Amino acid sequence: MADKLKVTLIKSTIGAVPKHVKTVEALGLTKLHKTVELPNNDATKGMIAQVRHLVKVEEA
Repeated sequence: MADKLKVTLIKSTIGAVPKHVKTVEALGLTKLHKTVELPNNDATKGMIAQVRHLVKVEEA
């Protein structure tokens, strides 16, 4: 299991539930196709699970 996850925003947050918009921003994703590396822990996985329809996740 990797200790980092690469998370990429693949769908726009326009029209999304406000809670999901804030979750995406909290992950550090501000623009489409922006990728960030985040630690592979339960908190991060929970945030990703909430917005799984908006992001793509890869192990780094």
